[in-house]
Amino acid sequence: MDEAVLEQLCDVAGSLFERGYAHGSTGNISVRVGGEFWVTPTGGALRGLTPARLARLDLEGRRLNEREPSKEHPFHAAVYRRRPEARAVVHLHSTYAVALSCLEAFDGDEGLPPLTPYYFMRVAPLAVLPYFRPGSPALAAAVADAAAAHHSMLLRNHGLICAGASLSEAADRAEELEQTARLHFILRHEKTRPLSPADVLELKKS
Repeated sequence: MDEAVLEQLCDVAGSLFERGYAHGSTGNISVRVGGEFWVTPTGGALRGLTPARLARLDLEGRRLNEREPSKEHPFHAAVYRRRPEARAVVHLHSTYAVALSCLEAFDGDEGLPPLTPYYFMRVAPLAVLPYFRPGSPALAAAVADAAAAHHSMLLRNHGLICAGASLSEAADRAEELEQTARLHFILRHEKTRPLSPADVLELKKS
């Protein structure tokens, strides 16, 4: 096992916490290595982590070391099973993404005005999943279904999930989704100049 991969997970987790993308003991992050993955532990903050505190599991979610994994580990396993190219999953309860997930009328990409190209380059298409109890088998099943066609998901009344071919890619997607949600709330009562349909189509083709 390359210790550097686990060190990177701890560094990214700490950075997200320190910059306000996670708070308290919320959020969890994992990295996949071959036929197993490592995930942040249950009941703790994303800051101050060390590789020795990470839980190791197989792709069915069975524990391979003595560490207690995040209770959300079933949907991490589900993403890895449905997206073979995924090497990392980031789940955050970041403020603006959670606020977006609580809007009754929000329905995904069509609910976000095309303000910048970066949402389309890093996040879209965004799946919006119904509310399920955190850590429940029903949540893991819903994530598994959505993950087949989406690397970015918004869980209603809960938070975001982003997968990537690397930890950097997954974290970038999570940050972009949070910042897009932030722009949505900052500008929703202002007259904006969104990208044109032609601009959006060009991005989708690239």
